[in-house]
Amino acid sequence: MDKNNNFLKIQKNLGRKIRLLRQQKKISQEELAYLCAINKNYLSDLERGTRNPSLEMLNRICIGLDITFEDLVEEIDDYSN
Repeated sequence: MDKNNNFLKIQKNLGRKIRLLRQQKKISQEELAYLCAINKNYLSDLERGTRNPSLEMLNRICIGLDITFEDLVEEIDDYSN
């Protein structure tokens, strides 16, 4: 697998994990976007894996979900289809 494909896989898996964590906490996209002070459409794009979030954005999401950065990125390979 080339580096670009690996990056895209990680990006999609990260989005899947954000969605799963949000759903586990029973938070809507709109509510999480509000908690993170980000646009709901941007959050939707992140969850679909079509956006590349900055570290600052990932930190906001962690705060909104009340998790650590480590919780967000651990076992990210387990979220592929």
